Amino acid sequence: MSEALTERYINFFTDFGFKRLFGSEPTKICLIDFLNSLLEGLESPIKELSFRDTEHLGVSALDRKAIFDLYCESESGEKFIIELQKAKQKYFKDRSLFYSTFPIQEQAARGEWDFRLKAVYAIGILDFEFDEDKDTPDKYLYNVKLTDIETHKVFHDKLSFIYITMPKFNKKLAELSSHQDKWLFALKNLTQLKNVPDGFRNEVFLSFFKAAEVAKLKPVERRAYEQSLKYYRDMKNIIDTAVEKETDALREAMTLALNEERRQKEDERRQKEESQQREEEERRQKEEAFKRIAELEAQLEKPPTNRGGSPEQQDV
Repeated sequence: MSEALTERYINFFTDFGFKRLFGSEPTKICLIDFLNSLLEGLESPIKELSFRDTEHLGVSALDRKAIFDLYCESESGEKFIIELQKAKQKYFKDRSLFYSTFPIQEQAARGEWDFRLKAVYAIGILDFEFDEDKDTPDKYLYNVKLTDIETHKVFHDKLSFIYITMPKFNKKLAELSSHQDKWLFALKNLTQLKNVPDGFRNEVFLSFFKAAEVAKLKPVERRAYEQSLKYYRDMKNIIDTAVEKETDALREAMTLALNEERRQKEDERRQKEESQQREEEERRQKEEAFKRIAELEAQLEKPPTNRGGSPEQQDV
């Protein structure tokens, strides 16, 4: 085993780890359970989710493109954008608001429509703190809705933002008091754990920890995870160094790292598009082949034409 993979469980904060543990069909029950822990007491529980295309385009060619980390829809039509944000961005909240508009706009129906919307949730798992809340060390969970400033009552409940600033979640195993606490502890401390902790031995958490085991990765998955882990560590090192030394060179390195992340996501999108094109071409070729076979079979079944006339005519 390589030096990079000495831990028993994969790092959730890598792109590979996030998508393996929350963004795949085998572990979808984990994502559902996690989302329900965030919505407990606020909304009806989610029973089923379907993964949607993570790339969305605006209504015109001039609109900017949005690529989400995960985009899901519940059985009753609610939309969920789930993002893992590793690095602090200057306009992060603006970007989050911008992303939330796409699931809203896509609900517009053709023809007559009464504008009734399904709820949209933008959920951010953040590996950084908000600067404006550095003086509130216990504030790690944000549930944001449109509210009236004077009465503080919810004005509209169809758009929600839920942010978790993971660096501020510092509860120990003995301090966990809710199902949500268990999820946040598992996500933050996954690489530090040697075994499944006591209190986590239900079906969902056992599936989560099983999927997170490094030893169960196939060779191609192991290589993908190593690359993703290297990128995460490089990014984290850049960020930590930038905090100590705010130099132009380090800020440029941060920009390069973020650009690399965008490039990787764009490559994933392009590879997916090329794969779809290849599948479409293979389907077309198969259809043409079956059509040609049918034509040949029809020709073979057709009785031959007697060009010389009937035998009686030939004897005359």
